[in-house]
Amino acid sequence: MLIFPAIDIKDRHVVRLLRGDYDQVTVYRMTPRDAARSFADAGASHLHIVDLDGAKDGTASNFAVIRDLLQSSGLHAEVGGGIRDADRIRRYLDAGADRVILGTAALENPAFLREALATFGNAIAVGVDAVNGRVATHGWIKVSEVDAFSFCSALREAGVGTLIYTDISRDGTLAGTNLDAYRRLCTIPGLRIVASGGIASYEELRTLDSMGVYAAILGKALYSGRLDLAQAILAAGGDTCHAR
Repeated sequence: MLIFPAIDIKDRHVVRLLRGDYDQVTVYRMTPRDAARSFADAGASHLHIVDLDGAKDGTASNFAVIRDLLQSSGLHAEVGGGIRDADRIRRYLDAGADRVILGTAALENPAFLREALATFGNAIAVGVDAVNGRVATHGWIKVSEVDAFSFCSALREAGVGTLIYTDISRDGTLAGTNLDAYRRLCTIPGLRIVASGGIASYEELRTLDSMGVYAAILGKALYSGRLDLAQAILAAGGDTCHAR
């Protein structure tokens, strides 16, 4: 199972939110480039980058910071947050991203999702963020009436190959991730599941790996020192899966 250290960017700074709440933000002194360098030094091969400002309002105010991060890190990277048109997808891919993540656009504009999959193929992933089993959008601010698991199944039928699932109630809490959700999602044939939100122990990583989860995203657990990245990579199976 792959480990994706996370770099969330708000106002050009590295931050973490608690349960997706923009009013409960921790700002770290390190630059995004410094964070990526520390992850690479610990043995990471992949990186998960989120533009929180873009996720909230659809702007690209952090694009220059993310482009610098993509071009300087030397890591395989996926980028999400505010990607709602083909031009933004191309800009990130041209800047060096291996994969871009559609969130709000995947739910609200199915035609655009189909076009993106047809044009960019496996370079497209979808992020499904859930609150009480319902899909949230616009940087987790709005909650729809769409059932998250049914939506994930429909995404696979539409041709999505990689899905990042976050239980917002767990994100940033270090209270443990929603293992039941990933156990259920792993029953969807052909869908690569990325676990995100609340992972706080090596045992959870071993459990996710045993389920067949493709990758896990670590954020607060790394920044707080709860988990050591090198040890997390070992717990996940040694990062032996290098598929992008």
